Amino acid sequence: MKLLPTGRPRIEQMEMRGIVKHFPGVLACNHVDFDARAEEVHALLGENGAGKSTLMKILYGLYQPDAGEISLDGKPATIHSPTDAIERGIGMIHQHFMLVDELTVAENVALGLRSSRGPLLDLDRVEARIRELSKTYRMRIDPRAPVWTLAVGERQRVEIIKALYRGAALLILDEPTAVLTPQEVDDLFATLTQMKNDGHALIFISHKLHEVLAISDRITVLRNGSVIDTLPNQGVTRSSLARMMVGREVMLERKHMALPLGEVRLALRGVSALGVTGQPALSKVSLEVHGGEILGVAGVSGNGQRELAEVIAGLRPLIGGQLGLDGVDMSKWTPGRRTSAGLGYIPEERMHDGIVQEFSVAENLVLQDHMRRPVSNGLFLDFNAIAQHSRQLVRDFNIRTPSIETTTRSLSGGNIQKLVLARELARDPGVLVAAQPTRGVDIGATVYIHERLLDQRRRGTATLLISEDLDEILALSDRIAVIYEGRIMDIVPRDQATAEQLGLLMAGVHTDGA
Repeated sequence: MKLLPTGRPRIEQMEMRGIVKHFPGVLACNHVDFDARAEEVHALLGENGAGKSTLMKILYGLYQPDAGEISLDGKPATIHSPTDAIERGIGMIHQHFMLVDELTVAENVALGLRSSRGPLLDLDRVEARIRELSKTYRMRIDPRAPVWTLAVGERQRVEIIKALYRGAALLILDEPTAVLTPQEVDDLFATLTQMKNDGHALIFISHKLHEVLAISDRITVLRNGSVIDTLPNQGVTRSSLARMMVGREVMLERKHMALPLGEVRLALRGVSALGVTGQPALSKVSLEVHGGEILGVAGVSGNGQRELAEVIAGLRPLIGGQLGLDGVDMSKWTPGRRTSAGLGYIPEERMHDGIVQEFSVAENLVLQDHMRRPVSNGLFLDFNAIAQHSRQLVRDFNIRTPSIETTTRSLSGGNIQKLVLARELARDPGVLVAAQPTRGVDIGATVYIHERLLDQRRRGTATLLISEDLDEILALSDRIAVIYEGRIMDIVPRDQATAEQLGLLMAGVHTDGA
């Protein structure tokens, strides 16, 4: 029996055969066959809603299949719960991290486990083991650091260490790069490569084609709950994978057409603001966005992008400077007044700031307009008008949902993002702040969202696009502003910008002419 560096026996092969899973109105998995092997990264690729996460939640014991079977090293395995999965050596890193912010790293890792000292805590031993795992897998982490102080990439390391601490031999990673910077992705891939070489079996769930090609040994493509193909990485192209995912040719590149600029619609003059810790997050930021223009804001995560979006939306107070909307000072306006005046806002955290998870699709689609006609007369809601309005938006924005009464939290990430986009664009905003609009969504939804943003540009909307995806910034922007430690390093015309130049500015290095 071969052992992993953690001392856990390897899982040489996991097989899922004929897996079927129904939800109300949805066949999430349709007789799916899938397997994973030691010393291999098997990528599970597909659009949001294709069945990837459902299949893996069955393997992890979060869901029970309606039909099909699972085997580990040739022996049938019934997995009733995550506890069963963990005992069998299966771990899972969820897209949305399962950590308690107020606890330390060691406390999060030990949470739910029995102490080796009975009724007494053994956090010193937990900390020592975390340091061993950190050294073995080259993941820098302080066991005593409170989780709330950690960057997103560090939190993900905690999740991986937590799984390894519990003895994971097979590790499922559900959209692990969705919230990471390019540098953090590189660090993660180095860790995964080492884990593979050490004998772990890794399942990498993603919709990012270039990352799948960079890290995987084999690729399985799902579409509408069915397996389209399982194939080795060699000789596969982004275009062929995109075609299998979507079922048609996908235009991965588009020509950027210049448009005449309109008047300045959004203006920031020396804007300063504090972050959640009370430290300066924005320092004298000055920007102008014209009608018919997309101004991209590029930067590494945590350099003031979130605070910039929240300041404009009215969710974070200024400590200096001025905000203008169509020539009028809106610095002291409420968020509601800004919305009424023509400001649209697509927030970075769609699950927390973009929707009410327990509300229905229809309720979320009228969230900002529930006091306005035609969905309300100011006192009473018109449920027929709400239903008609919601069905129209579901059709127009291709939101995949069993019905408008479906609870929004049950939708896939890409469809939730389309819902937020539909709500904001339905009001035809004069100014749109789009913060990370395609973070964590699949290629089909990304192409669709890009098309809608470019359509708004043609309609004369002034769009501030905040994104950590340089490809997205370069594809959509007319001008690019680079933010570093809360300051604007430079604003560069798109046709003069290069990825190398932008990367240096994102690292705080002034380039020639900056």
